[in-house]
Amino acid sequence: MFVLLMQFLWRYIDEFVGKGLDWTIIVEFMFYVSATLVPMALPLAILLASIMSFGNMGENYELIAMKAAGISLQRIMRPLIILVIIIGLGAFYFSNYIMPVASLKTSALLYDIKHQNPELVLKEGIFTSDLPGFSIKVGQINKENGMIHDLLIYDHRDNQGNTQVTVADSGFMSTSDDKLFMDLTLYSGNMYKEVKKTTRKEKAKHPSQRIKFDLYKTTISLPGNELKRTDEDRFRNSYRMLNLKQLSCQRDTLEGELSDEKQRLARQLTSYQYFKKESKSIRKDSVKRDLVNAKIWNADSLYKQLNLSDKLTSVGNALNYSRKSKDRISKNITIQNSKQKWIQKHINEWHRKFTLSFACIIFFFIGAPLGAIIRKGGLGMPVIVSVLFFIIYYIISMTGERAARELVLSPLMGMWISSIVILPLGIILTYKATTDSGILNIESYINFFKKINPTKLLKKKDD
Repeated sequence: MFVLLMQFLWRYIDEFVGKGLDWTIIVEFMFYVSATLVPMALPLAILLASIMSFGNMGENYELIAMKAAGISLQRIMRPLIILVIIIGLGAFYFSNYIMPVASLKTSALLYDIKHQNPELVLKEGIFTSDLPGFSIKVGQINKENGMIHDLLIYDHRDNQGNTQVTVADSGFMSTSDDKLFMDLTLYSGNMYKEVKKTTRKEKAKHPSQRIKFDLYKTTISLPGNELKRTDEDRFRNSYRMLNLKQLSCQRDTLEGELSDEKQRLARQLTSYQYFKKESKSIRKDSVKRDLVNAKIWNADSLYKQLNLSDKLTSVGNALNYSRKSKDRISKNITIQNSKQKWIQKHINEWHRKFTLSFACIIFFFIGAPLGAIIRKGGLGMPVIVSVLFFIIYYIISMTGERAARELVLSPLMGMWISSIVILPLGIILTYKATTDSGILNIESYINFFKKINPTKLLKKKDD
């Protein structure tokens, strides 16, 4: 959990720097993020713990002693199997009821942090716009007494552009204890301000004011560093914030909207492209009447009855209608694909509720036999092996989920492909550990190569 949490912080560290957030906000955010990382951390923790436990027992010859007493590996694993099943059920409950709430809290709080106004941080020779309504540039900052030299301040509070500029030789900035106001003291400077122009004659003269001062003091209101909380309801409709029942209801609603969209397209094509609206009276059309009476009602017969000019007009109209139909279908297919991908995400999330529990059980049946085979405890070999297996599982899982999200695979196959690939490995390792196979015993391979004597092989070749 610590490693995954640090990886998450590295991604969003820029959002926290300079925001003046209270430590309670950061702790709250870390708590919610930790809850969302459980699906990644829990299977890896079970894999590592099972490898370390059975590796220590194998390294200390405890497994050999139990097997010598007639206790099989399945019987040794039986209490832990029951424990892992209980953990899997708890993981399902967590994924279905707690995880959506944690995702909702994380998304809402991260949005608030991103939109939090940063603290005013002045850098020498660089314009700073962290103070709302102002753009400030300083030449030099005396770090001993806090004196600021060569100030250039643009006042944008009137939203009229650079109409008010203040230049000062030096000055001080101090923030009130509640961080709601900033006292600005400037020395030896000038203030330039364009006068608001009302008539065309005044606009032509470009009137302005220039105020020279030796000492100028003012107080600027600050937005405050208190985090403004957003209503969480705006994030509640996301698929990650829903449980199984809500996902099923949302999926039915989205599929109904997609079906309505397809029917709407069919009606539009039928009404405006395939069959144009026209007078349906056959009595007024002698050609249609004769064709109906002769029972020769088809497009080719109608087309042959036209003269050359009408034929060219008909072909041109048909091409125009076809192009419009193609454009309409292309635009509607893009909309339908977007809606189908959104439905696919809900289905993927529905399957994810079960894959977490199943992954915990699979990784136990990989880790326990693997620890019994390699017979190495501690944090050395078990960590390397568990991380390797988890990386393989994670890559397959992310690839399958992306393929399902892009409509390449079905949600069932995309979300379960990693478990399908890893499950046979757990069965094989359990079988090998039960039969005391030395598949991962390095000494068995060393002994095998020692038996191969190059001198004897060359002698047999010469004979």
